[in-house]
Amino acid sequence: MSEILRLENITRRYREGEGQLEIFSGLNLTVHAGEIVALVGQSGAGKSSLLHIAGLLEAPTSGEITIEGVAASALPDAERTRIRRDRLGFVYQAHHLLPEFSALENVVLPQMIAGTSRTGAAKEAARLLDMLGLGQRLSHRPAQLSGGEQQRVAIARALANKPKLLLADEPTGNLDPRTAGGVFDALIQVTRAQGVGALIATHNFELASRMDRTMLLDQGKLVEGPPQRHGQN
Repeated sequence: MSEILRLENITRRYREGEGQLEIFSGLNLTVHAGEIVALVGQSGAGKSSLLHIAGLLEAPTSGEITIEGVAASALPDAERTRIRRDRLGFVYQAHHLLPEFSALENVVLPQMIAGTSRTGAAKEAARLLDMLGLGQRLSHRPAQLSGGEQQRVAIARALANKPKLLLADEPTGNLDPRTAGGVFDALIQVTRAQGVGALIATHNFELASRMDRTMLLDQGKLVEGPPQRHGQN
């Protein structure tokens, strides 16, 4: 499998008064095409910060981020933005859908911004939403959808521009356990079908056990857990 993401010796410190607060230091991580990696840890461990660094939304204090062989930490802002648009997809705990647009339109818009024709974007949006079980809900606005359905739209939006890497930050954190399980199943299914590499932050160890690998972020260190097989509990 080809390597999609490599993090090398990543350190992140924040200024705190007269000194600095170190969140993590010397972290190393790789994600390959088609591989789904769980990033687990307690709240406040730094999972979101590490995802932001991997997604070129936040600069590390030191270390290198390589995406599809491109060393990205020293790139100009315009090039980093292009990489985020063309190669990365993001899913957050909150869906952040545009309330005035339908489910279909929410997935069409990022494609049109990237240069896809409206017709082509609508076809791809309908395909993804159908894969996620929303084929009959294309014209519904977010307020007409359940929380789980809204998050499925957000997943479709993240995958609409055919990213190489999906970064998800507690994507089921706002959902009840039953709904979360269904949304997570849909996320894994469509991610595998698309052949996308994924790094998914969660504090839910049961969900993490269903991914290919588990990385534990604890006290500033990143440690690989025992290999997990898809569907294993």
